[in-house]
Amino acid sequence: MSQSPTQITLKSAVSADYDEFYDGESAWRDLGAKHKAKNLMEVCNRAGFKPSRILEVGAGEGSVLKHLNAAGFGKEFHALEISRSGVEAIKGRGIPAITQVSWFNGYELPYEDDAFDAVILCHVLEHVEYERVLLRELRRAAPRHLIEVPLDYRPGVDKNYAHCLSYGHINVYSPTLLRFLLRSEGFTIEQELLTIVHEDVMEYMEFITQKKERTPGALADFQRRMSERSLKFYTAPSKEHAELMANALTVLTGRDAEGLTVFKKT
Repeated sequence: MSQSPTQITLKSAVSADYDEFYDGESAWRDLGAKHKAKNLMEVCNRAGFKPSRILEVGAGEGSVLKHLNAAGFGKEFHALEISRSGVEAIKGRGIPAITQVSWFNGYELPYEDDAFDAVILCHVLEHVEYERVLLRELRRAAPRHLIEVPLDYRPGVDKNYAHCLSYGHINVYSPTLLRFLLRSEGFTIEQELLTIVHEDVMEYMEFITQKKERTPGALADFQRRMSERSLKFYTAPSKEHAELMANALTVLTGRDAEGLTVFKKT
């Protein structure tokens, strides 16, 4: 007697937790989005890639698309978001290049194969229960993909898992882990960019989020620490050393002829 195929059960609470997550524009998210948009454009510029029709999956409240639109990157944007409050926030922005904003279930992209020039997945994968399911949909919907993840993996990260969960991060990545995941799913990595958190974001965290007094002495000490941090990162003796200090990895990917093939001979 044959058995019916196993069905993936999505934890409905994950979707529900994000439903009312966005309450309009946020100075903090906008500041981070400015640099995320720059990273996405940078890997495209390096490849000479100029997408016209673009889909962002997990578009949040639209802050990344706002900055891409302002920079003249792309001509037509579509946005999908699992949070209904995010959908409404994006619509409320009135971004000229956005032609469609829709809610989705977190996995199924309601578009035909190769419907877009590129799909953006920016700081989303770390929130996703079944990463490979979503990646296969991205790979189907466009021939090229712009993916950025935070690099949360460090030895011992499991001892502080509650901190990651407080940000909604249920997956952690290093550059090697992300590359392995993408390559095993049939993505080819065309360009990549390692970055550390930008100084203006760190300044916001220091004096706004943590509410430290912005005295001349405190500001001078902050600037000294930032200079030392940047020098250490940008003069790292090897790529491997830089990867240990990086906070995010941005990649431009294409796809090979097939997706995941277990026991594939090389």
